[in-house]
Amino acid sequence: MEQTLKRNTAYKLRINSILAGKPLLEADKLKHIEVNNNNVIRVNIIANVVDKYIQDGEKKFGSITLDDATGQIKVKVFGEDIEKFAQLNQGDTILIIGMVRSWNNEIYITPEIIKKKEPSYLIVRKLESESEQPKTLDKTQITELKDKMLSLVKDAEKDNGIDIDKIILALKEPPEAINQEIKKLLEEGIVYEPRPGKLRYLG
Repeated sequence: MEQTLKRNTAYKLRINSILAGKPLLEADKLKHIEVNNNNVIRVNIIANVVDKYIQDGEKKFGSITLDDATGQIKVKVFGEDIEKFAQLNQGDTILIIGMVRSWNNEIYITPEIIKKKEPSYLIVRKLESESEQPKTLDKTQITELKDKMLSLVKDAEKDNGIDIDKIILALKEPPEAINQEIKKLLEEGIVYEPRPGKLRYLG
């Protein structure tokens, strides 16, 4: 019988939430950190690279320091994984998905995925974190929101679709409300996702 391993959720967090999380250790090894009643093992953060260090030699080691205006955290790699930092420079805005680790009472991240992003994506993440208490929209506002979203998706057909993050930035409405309407449009078959996080118009 094949055993399928469930991948842990990568929680979208600001750095201060990670650093304020309550670490749970098991035999001196970090099991998870507790953030907002969630047991967090993997995180998804957007931040700026403010420092980079590479030690290339017999013992290869790399470290970058990330800052998202709420705090700073290190991302560390060892051995051949230092290649993951090759294209990164101070000042870059990146999206990173990785595992939360702890060493000498310091919380850091081991990266799985690193993607360069436009600096505006920091605003998207800020809006997402602020919308944990979602603002409710009335029926008229929801209809207007849906029309604006469809207009953006249709206009983006010439570019083979639009990123959901760009819709959130353009409309400046609660991300929770936008994501809810996107879900409805997907269910109705009006739009589709050629890949996660990108929308195209079906009509």
